[in-house]
Amino acid sequence: MRRRLHLNTPEFIYTYAYPEEEVSLCHLEMRALFGFVPETSLLKSTTEIDPSRSPFIRERIDVMYEGDKLEDILEQVEQIELHGDTFKVIFVKTNDLTGDDRIEYDERRAIEREMGMHIEGEADVNKPDHWFGLVAMGGRWYFGRYLKSTAVWLHHMKKPRSYSIALSTRVARAAANIAVPKPEGVRAIDPCCGIGTVMIEALSMGIDIIGRDINPLIARGARENIAHFGYNAPVTLGDIADITEHYDVAIVDMPYNHFSKATSETQRSILKHARRIADKVVIISVESMNEMIAESELTELDRGVVRKAGFTRQIIVCG
Repeated sequence: MRRRLHLNTPEFIYTYAYPEEEVSLCHLEMRALFGFVPETSLLKSTTEIDPSRSPFIRERIDVMYEGDKLEDILEQVEQIELHGDTFKVIFVKTNDLTGDDRIEYDERRAIEREMGMHIEGEADVNKPDHWFGLVAMGGRWYFGRYLKSTAVWLHHMKKPRSYSIALSTRVARAAANIAVPKPEGVRAIDPCCGIGTVMIEALSMGIDIIGRDINPLIARGARENIAHFGYNAPVTLGDIADITEHYDVAIVDMPYNHFSKATSETQRSILKHARRIADKVVIISVESMNEMIAESELTELDRGVVRKAGFTRQIIVCG
């Protein structure tokens, strides 16, 4: 029997879910946050991420125990001390069990009950003090603290100011993660911030970001939206060409040719100045931007694509 009672390096297991049209974006975010893309909808890493940061992460288990068999876990959970607190055990539905090894609903509930019987304390299925998760992955069983994602980005859809071509909050949230996977000490700017969709997602994750827009009505709308959700960040009025400060990263949601008056020359200027003011540039565009990126002397590092109803958005990471 192989098992680990106490982990020297904390490990975390995440479950993922995404629509087919966003698989490329999800994988791009995985590479940014964790450095790799798993073969299944389960991801194990020593990197600790709040599952609510990502529009794709569904839950996280902070691994406490692991073993080759369920019996190994049953033995180990007897060590848990809750000091009178209540608990609940969740058998994580997302796993890599296949064929005859698959465990259906009734058996999952039975395993949860049996696991609970080995934990000293009172089970509470409604409002427990502690949540635990059990998951099968890679031929092994893992048990630990359970944290479910909260879809913060859904709440942000209800902005007081909006327009039809604005970036979806899901894509905006992923773009913020891709641009700033580790927020501590990072200064970001959204120099074409529009109504503040990216900024709101970034601010909700503790990212230090400021905004700017050339359109006074749009900039005013961004300020109103940001304040509506209780966040505080400056949104200045002006052209990206006038920015003199330097930032770690710029997130540029490009004006769209068929929706705005922006010309290709305007887009080239935006890219040129984004390269000037930031070490890293994440571009969101309805076009591939390949030639313009090369002309601006940016280097493409990674890319994801979102396709929906014949409409495509590119998320391009440049350095």
